[in-house]
Amino acid sequence: MGDIARHAPEKDTGEDIYQYLLERITNLENRNLELREQFRQIESEKRYIETQKIRYERELRKLKSEIEQLRSPPLVIGTVTDVIDNNRVIVRSSAGPRFLVRTSQLIDPDLLKPGARCTLNQQSLAIVDVLPTSYDAQIYGMELIESPEETYGNIGGLGPQIEEVREAVELPLTKPHLFERVGISPPKGVLLHGPPGTGKTLLARAVAHHTNAHFLRVVGSELVQKYIGEGARLVRELFDLAKQKAPSIIFIDEIDAIGAHRNDSTTSGDREVQRT
Repeated sequence: MGDIARHAPEKDTGEDIYQYLLERITNLENRNLELREQFRQIESEKRYIETQKIRYERELRKLKSEIEQLRSPPLVIGTVTDVIDNNRVIVRSSAGPRFLVRTSQLIDPDLLKPGARCTLNQQSLAIVDVLPTSYDAQIYGMELIESPEETYGNIGGLGPQIEEVREAVELPLTKPHLFERVGISPPKGVLLHGPPGTGKTLLARAVAHHTNAHFLRVVGSELVQKYIGEGARLVRELFDLAKQKAPSIIFIDEIDAIGAHRNDSTTSGDREVQRT
C-alpha cells in the first residue's frame, strides 16, 4: 500500500506534462496558421506595393521626359528643297534663308524629299524630325465629301450633258484601259458653263458618286489672296490634297473669278489673279 501511494503522484505528473505539451503543440500549430495567413497577406501587399512602385516609376519617367521637352529649346520649321545625299540636305527655314544641313541617322532617308516639312535644331540646324504634310486652314475649310449621295437620276433635262460628262470624267476614272487601248490621253477635266441653278454642281456631285471619288468643292474667289504667291500656293495645296484623297474630283465654282484672259493691267489685284 505504501509503494502505490508513493508512485501515484508521479503518474499524475506525467499526465499533466503530456496535457501541457499537447496544448502547447496545439497552440503552436494555431500560431503557425496565423503566421502563415499573415505571411500571405504581407506577400499580397508586397506585390501590390511593387506594382504601384512600377506604375509610379513609369509616371515619373514620363513626367521627367515632359519636363525635359518643355525645357528644350524650340525647333525651327523648314522645308526640304534638295537632297544632296543621305547625310546632307538643302533646306529653307521658315525665316527664308537656305542652309546645307546634316540629317539624323534615326530619320528614314525616304522621307526626305523636296517639299517635305522638317524640324531643325536651333544651334546646328540639323534635321531632327520630318513633319507630316500640312495644308492651309482654308483648304481644310473647303467642302470635302467622301462620296456624295446624288445620282444621275436626281438630274432632269440634261441627258446630252450627262453623257458628255460621263465620257470625259467618269470613264477615265472607272475604265482607263479603254483610253490606253485606243492610244489617247484621257481628258483631265471639263468646263461646265451656264446660268446659276442649272445643275452644274449637282452634276459634278453625281459624277463623284458614280466614280466613288472624293468631292472637293472650292469657290474661285477664295483662291485670290491679298499677298503675292498665296493664291498659287493654295492651288498647289488644293491639288496635293486631292492627290492624297485620290480618286477625287475638284469642282471649282465661279472659276471666272480667276480664269479671266491675261491682259496688261498694272493693278496688283489683277496681276495676282493672273499668277493664280
